[in-house]
Amino acid sequence: MSWTDHIPEAARVYLENNRLDEVECMIPDLPGIARGKAVPASKWEKQADSHFHLPNSIFFQTITGDWGEAAGPEGFLEPDMILKPDLSTTTAAPWAADGTLQIIHDAFDQKGRPVGASPRNVLKRVCELYAKEGWKPVVAPEMEFYLVARNIDPAKPIEPMVGRTGRNSAGRQAYSLSAIDDYGPVIDDIYEFAEIQGFEIDGITQEGGAGQLEINLRHGDPVKLADEVFFFKRLIREAALKHDCFATFMAKPIEGEPGSAMHVHHSVIDANGRNLFNGKGGGETDAFFHFIGGLQEHMPSAIAVIAPYVNSYRRYVPDSAAPVNLEWGRDNRTTGIRIPISEPSARRIENRLPGMDCNPYLCIAASLACGYLGMKNEIRPDKRWTGEAYNSEAEIAGSLWDALDLFDEAKELHEVLGPEFARVYSIVKRTEYTEFLQVISPWEREHLLLNV
Repeated sequence: MSWTDHIPEAARVYLENNRLDEVECMIPDLPGIARGKAVPASKWEKQADSHFHLPNSIFFQTITGDWGEAAGPEGFLEPDMILKPDLSTTTAAPWAADGTLQIIHDAFDQKGRPVGASPRNVLKRVCELYAKEGWKPVVAPEMEFYLVARNIDPAKPIEPMVGRTGRNSAGRQAYSLSAIDDYGPVIDDIYEFAEIQGFEIDGITQEGGAGQLEINLRHGDPVKLADEVFFFKRLIREAALKHDCFATFMAKPIEGEPGSAMHVHHSVIDANGRNLFNGKGGGETDAFFHFIGGLQEHMPSAIAVIAPYVNSYRRYVPDSAAPVNLEWGRDNRTTGIRIPISEPSARRIENRLPGMDCNPYLCIAASLACGYLGMKNEIRPDKRWTGEAYNSEAEIAGSLWDALDLFDEAKELHEVLGPEFARVYSIVKRTEYTEFLQVISPWEREHLLLNV
C-alpha cells in the first residue's frame, strides 16, 4: 500500500496535477512557528512511513530565537526527539514554485513517549481526558488578522495596506463589502490556496480595523481545527506577500485600531453525537453551565497561554471590542463568554478572550481544559450578565508577567495540560519578557530623554 493512500483527497488531487519535488516535514513550536526539514521527493518516497529527528530544544526557543533554560536537571544536552508523520495532515503548499507537500509530525522521546512540551501533544492530551469521560469536544475558531503595508523597519509604525483605490485601507468599516473588494486580489488567493489545500472557509468579513479581516472555519475536531489554523496562518501570509503586503496576526498591530482575536466556539458531544449542552425539550443542561463555570474559574490562570506576548495585553482595552471580563451573556459581544444565537441542537459557548497571536493548539487546549475542569468539578457560573459588560470589573491580568504568576500557581490546570508543558512554557515566556525589557521604546525616548 502506498503512502498516498493515507493522505487526504485534496493532497492526492494536487499530486495528480503537480510533480512532487519536495516534502516539508514540520512540527509547531511553542509560538506556533513551523520547524522541521525539507526533504527531496525521491528521499521521501523511500521513507514516507519513517521518522526523522530534531533536538528537543526547539520547544525551549523564544519568539526572538533565543533560548529559555528549560532543559531540566540533565542539562542543555539537546537530545533528539523522534518525529513521526501524521499523514492525515498532508496538504499542498500551492505558493511554492515546484510541487510541494506539507506534513505535520508528532514528537516522541527516545522511549516512545509523547514529548510533553509539544503543543500538538498538549491538545491531544486534553482531548484524551475528554474521551475518558465519554465526551468529545467540538470547536470552531474565528481568525482575525490585518493586511498591512510592507514594514521592513521595525522602528516605524505599522500602516494599513494600500488597496486597489490607491488609498490606505480605512478603519471603522465593519462588514463593508466595498472594503473587502479593495483588497480582493489577496482574498482571491486566500480562497484559491484554501481550496487547493482542502480547507473549507465558512466566510470572510471586514472587521472594524483598517485592513482587518475575519475568517470563520467550520466546526469540528479540535486537533484538526488547530492544524488548519496553523496552516492558514502560513497560507494567508503567502497570499499577502504575493501582492506586496504583509499579513499580521499580532494582537494589537496598529495604534488606535481594534485588536485581533481568535474567538473559539465550544460544544461537547457524547458517543452518540448528542450535544451535551442541549437537554430535553431544548433546555440548557448542567454540563452547559458547568463548562461556563470552568471558564470563569480557571481562565484567569490560562490567560498567559491565550495571550502569550507583551503586545497581547494592548488588546485588552475596555470599550475597544475586546472583553476584559469573565462575565457570560446571551448574544452579548461585550462579555468574555458569549452564548451565540443558535438552534438548541447547535448550542455552543464562545470564548472571546484569546488573541490571534496565540498558538492555536495551546489556545484551544487551554480553553477546553478550563471547561473540562468545570464539568468534572461541577462548577456553577456567576449570574448571567445583562447590559454592557464593559462596565464590569476587569478580571484578567493586565500584563504577561502577572498572567504568568497566576499560571504558575494553577496546579490543577497544569495536571490537565501536562506538568512538563507548564514548566517549560513558564520558563520560555519569562525569558521572552526579560528580552523585551532590554528594548528601549520610542515612547521612552520621546518622553523621558529630555524630561526626567
